[in-house]
Parts: sequence; structure tokens; C-alpha cells
Amino acid sequence: MERKTIRGIKTALSKGAIPDEFRAADVDTALGITYASTFLPKHRLGNPGNNTELFIQISKGLYKLKA
Repeated sequence: MERKTIRGIKTALSKGAIPDEFRAADVDTALGITYASTFLPKHRLGNPGNNTELFIQISKGLYKLKA
């Protein structure tokens, strides 16, 4: 699921379906999912679970893709 979700986010970003700095609701809407609010923080830079770091948290609830 992780790979499919990150691919979907990258595709949505490249097509302009979500902004460069996005919220979980943006991702949920663009991908037709309901779990971005847990997926994004779980995979943010410095996450406490030592999960794959895919996103940078800019502010509360706002993320961007890690370069």
C-alpha cells in the first residue's frame, strides 16, 4: 500500500491535482482514499516509529514531498 500511495501522490503532484505543499484532505480527495491523515505523519521526516521518511512537515497538518 505504501508504494501505491506514494506513487499516487507523486503523480497527483506532477499533474497539479494537489499543491506542492498539501494537507491530508488534498491527498484523500486526489487519490480517493481516507487514510492520508495517518499516512502523512507516519512517514514524515523524524517520525517516532522509524518508518520510511517520505514527507517533510512544514507546519501542523501541512506537508511536502521530501526531495
